[in-house]
Amino acid sequence: MSKKIEIYSTPTCTYCAMAKEFFKAHNLPYEEHDVAADLERRKEMIEKSGQMGVPVIIIDGKMTVGFDKEEIAQELGVAA
Repeated sequence: MSKKIEIYSTPTCTYCAMAKEFFKAHNLPYEEHDVAADLERRKEMIEKSGQMGVPVIIIDGKMTVGFDKEEIAQELGVAA
């Protein structure tokens, strides 16, 4: 069973793009929330993470702020 992946991102964020490419490369489905366009999602992200920085990646409820490839790969059980 695959883990639920959510990413709070903006269209101009380099690390967000890297994270999404990583998910695509491993055929991992994810749900994206564009916090530049969606004010409700931005508010939700700030409440969850306590900050404005993106990406905020949530894998089965475990939050990672930023794109830490090794940590995310380990969390998902895939190669970095």
